[in-house]
Amino acid sequence: MTKLEKYWILYDVGNSAFMLLVSTILPIYFNYLTGVGGVSEVDALAYWGYGASASTLLVAFLGPVLGTVADTDGYKKPIFTVCMMVGVIGCAALALPVPWTLFLAVYVIAKVGYSASLIFYDAMLSDVTVPERMDQISAQGYAWGYIGSCVPFIVSLVFVLGNEAIGITMQAAMGIAFILNAGWWFTVTLPLLRHYKQKHGVAKQKHVVKESFGRLFKVLQDMKKERKIVLFLLAFFFYIDGVYTIIEMATAYGSAIGLDTQGLLLALLVTQIVAFPCALLFGRAAKRYKNTFLIKVCIAAYFCIALFAVQLDKQWEFWLLAVSVGMFQGGIQALSRSYFAGIIPPEKSGEFFGIFDICGKGASFLGTALVGVITQLTGNPSIGVGMLAALFAVGYAVFGAATREKGAL
Repeated sequence: MTKLEKYWILYDVGNSAFMLLVSTILPIYFNYLTGVGGVSEVDALAYWGYGASASTLLVAFLGPVLGTVADTDGYKKPIFTVCMMVGVIGCAALALPVPWTLFLAVYVIAKVGYSASLIFYDAMLSDVTVPERMDQISAQGYAWGYIGSCVPFIVSLVFVLGNEAIGITMQAAMGIAFILNAGWWFTVTLPLLRHYKQKHGVAKQKHVVKESFGRLFKVLQDMKKERKIVLFLLAFFFYIDGVYTIIEMATAYGSAIGLDTQGLLLALLVTQIVAFPCALLFGRAAKRYKNTFLIKVCIAAYFCIALFAVQLDKQWEFWLLAVSVGMFQGGIQALSRSYFAGIIPPEKSGEFFGIFDICGKGASFLGTALVGVITQLTGNPSIGVGMLAALFAVGYAVFGAATREKGAL
C-alpha cells in the first residue's frame, strides 16, 4: 500500500473506536443514566433508538448538500475536518456529568459529526487509490478499523468493568473512556489531514453554495437515467439499514432481555476481532469472485442472523450472534462502498457519496425507529428485532435487479 492509502485507512481506525463505544458501552451506560432517572428498560431502549434515528435523519438532510460543496476543488478536506472535530469534541463532551436527556442530545451531535465525516472520507477513496484497488483498500479500511478500535476499547473496559476495584465511580470511569476514545480518534486522523490532497473535483465558482445546489439538482436529474445507480441505492437503503441497526442496538437489545452486561461487552469485542480477518478475506475474495455475488452472500447471511435474533434469550446465543455478525460486517460494508465508487463518476464522488449516505447511514433511522416503536407497542424487544429480516429480504431482491442493469459491474 502507498503511504496515502495507509493514512486513509488510519481514519477508519480512529472513527471506529467511537462507533465501537457507541455500539457497546454507551447503550449500557445510557440504561444506567435512565435507571437513575426512573425510566423503564423498555422505554430506555426506545429512546436510544429515537436518538440514533434523529442523528441519522440530520445527516440525511445535510449530507447531499455538504457532499456537493465538498466536490469543489480544495473544499473536501476542510469540511471533512470540521465534521470530524464535531464528532471528536462531542465524544469528549459525553464525559460531562449531565442528566440522561442532555446526554442523549450530546450523543446525537457527536453522531452527526461522525456520520457526516464519513461522507467525505468515503468520497476520498477515489483520490487516494486507483479503481482496480478500490475493493482491496476499502476492505483494508474496515478490517484495520475493527482491530485498531479494540486498543482504546480494551483500555476503556479496564476502567468501566473494574471501576470499583480501582476506586472510582461509574461516571468517572465512563468519563475516562470518552476522553480516551476522543483523543485516539483525533490523533490517528492527523496523518490524513497532513497529507491528503483532493485530486477529483469541479472548479471553484463565485457562489460556491448556490452552484452546489445547482449541481446537486443536476445529479439527481441525471440519476434518473442511471437505473443501475438508482436500484443499487434503493437496495442499499434496505439492507444496510438492517446492518447498522444491528450494530447500534446489539447491547441495548441484550440488556433489555436481561443478558449479563459484562458478557455482552466481551462478545462484541469478539465481533471486532472476528471482523478483522473476515474483512480482509472478503477483500481478497473480490479478486476471484464478482463483488456483486459476495454482497448477495452477505445480505443472505444477515437475513439468517436477524431471524436467529428473534428467539435469542441465552448468553451463548448472543456470543454466536456476535461471531456471525463479525464474519459478514466488514464484507458487506467494504464491498458496497467500493462497488458504488466503481459505478459513479470520480469527479462527482462527494455529490454521489452524499446521496449514498442518505441511503446508508442516513437510512438507519428506519430500522432503529422500527425497533423502538414495535418494542414499545408490544413490550417485547424480540418482535422489534424480527422486523429487520424483512429489510434484508427486500434489499436482496432489489440488489439482484440492480446487477442485471446495463453498465452494472
